[in-house]
Formats: sequence, C-alpha cells, structure tokens
Amino acid sequence: MTSERPTSIAFVVFDGFSNMVLASAMEPLRAACSLSGRSLFEWQVLTLDGEPARSSSGLVLRADAALVDVPSVDMLVVIAGYGARAQASDPTLRFALQTAVRQADVVAGLDMGPWILAACGAFAGRRATVHWQELDAFAETFLDVEVVDESKVVDRDRWSAGSANSAMALILDVIRKAGDDVLAYDVSTLFVFDPAETRKAASGTLSAPLSRAFRIMLRNIEEPLPLGKIAERAGVSLKTLERLFQRELGVTAGRYYTSVRLAHAQNLAVETEIPAYLIAARCGFSSAATLGRAFRAAYGQTLTELRRASRS
Repeated sequence: MTSERPTSIAFVVFDGFSNMVLASAMEPLRAACSLSGRSLFEWQVLTLDGEPARSSSGLVLRADAALVDVPSVDMLVVIAGYGARAQASDPTLRFALQTAVRQADVVAGLDMGPWILAACGAFAGRRATVHWQELDAFAETFLDVEVVDESKVVDRDRWSAGSANSAMALILDVIRKAGDDVLAYDVSTLFVFDPAETRKAASGTLSAPLSRAFRIMLRNIEEPLPLGKIAERAGVSLKTLERLFQRELGVTAGRYYTSVRLAHAQNLAVETEIPAYLIAARCGFSSAATLGRAFRAAYGQTLTELRRASRS
C-alpha cells in the first residue's frame, strides 16, 4: 500500500456499528496526514445503499456513497456490531461485498465485521478473529475460517480486529507502512495509545494470571467452573486470584465471572431469537428466572425489554 499517491481506504459500516471502533480506525489516519504534512490517506464512508447508518448508541452517520458505486480501493474496512448475524444473511449484501472484496488489495474486518466478511467467503482458509463475545459462535459457524483467540490478526491481505483498541493497532500498522515508525509512534502518543494494550488479548488486563483466568471464564460460560479450579488452571492460588481481581479490576472474581456470563446473555438476547430459558442454559444460569433477576440487577431492564429496545 506504499506509493506516491494516497492510500485509498473505504470504511463500510452497518447499522449497529460501534462509534468507538470507527473513530479508532479513522482518526489516526487524519492525525497521520496532519502530523506528516502529507496526504498519505484518503478515505470515505460507505453503506450498502448509500443511506445513513445508525450506530449502536444511536448516532446517525452520513455515507459518502453506496458500496456498489465505489471502484477499487487499497483497503476495504468492514465495521459491524449488533445485528451483524442478520445482516450477513442478506444475499444482496453478500453479493455487493464479494464484489468489493475482489477489488480491494487488503480487506479488514473490525468488531463484528469479520462475521459479515466470513459469510461472504472472504476469510476462507485464513486466520481471523472477531469480537470476543462471538469467538466460539464464529468458529462454530464458519468452519472454513481458522479462528484465533487474539485481539488482532493479520493473515496476508486479510486483517481482523475484535475491539476498538486492536482496531487502532491495525491502523497504526497501516500508518507505519505508508509513513514510517516515527510517524506511527507520534500518532500513537497523540491518542495516548499504549502498545501494551495489544498484548492484553481479550482480557483488558496486563496481569498474565488474570489474562489466563479471563480466557478460562470465556471458555466456560455454559458450565461455569468453581473459582478454585479457574485459579488452579491460571497457575495461582484462589487467594492470589481474588487479590489480582480486586487490585486490577476493582471487583471480586465471582462478580466478574457473572458479568461475563451476563454480557453473553445480553448479546444472545440482541442477536438471536432464542427463548430466555435457553439463553439462561447457555450462560450457566439454573433458570430463566435466575437469569432474569441477575440481568435486571446488572442492566436495569429485562431481556424482553432489551430485545424490544434493540429492534425499535
């Protein structure tokens, strides 16, 4: 992607996208051009039909063009969030995106963008990641993709990142290639970006035992493990694990484990139509009533209310 002309980047956004993910990918490009005094990049925002897209927080984003109206670009970046599963089943979307993928030198998926790209066959035979809550479902759905439990993955001309932080890490790689290491560093410091964040994987912590414990929790949502067993697998005593959770996250290990399971329940409620009792079973709760009480305490609404709001 290095040349005398600006690197062309098309951001394809879908309803339910994360403002934070988009900003983490786009703002560093603006900063790189400003700091270097050069037009290193040119970018545009696309939607499937050229109409505005609404983010997960309700922000309405105007599109520069429709996906089908844009010629080849150096980099195609697909950003999706809530609703990605349903969007990926749209044959019109898949056809348009498959065409765009063929016309791009590099294709990247951010947040739930990899899910939509995988549905189009763009990650077949490649390594890829996705938002941490969807890793298991991603692997189960797309058997032709080598799903990797990492925050960002670069497999030749196929890139993926599961969070806003890892999206910025990917874009800093783009800036480094178009400019140099110094420019990438200057941009990272402008946004107070800590490179160590990219080594946290999905855990959000720097502590290795906490990172291991978090991954263990993610892999044991349907059948929760005793905290003592999690500590043992993480290589520390239960007392040490509790101390690490309190020091680095400010919560007990048990409360954090529950929040992980509730976050998964929240995602299932928004992304699927499965009944509450099945959501409870998949998230390690003994009944829909037990899940309902914990969910209302955490989010201030019921699963039904959440579903209604997400579809309005």
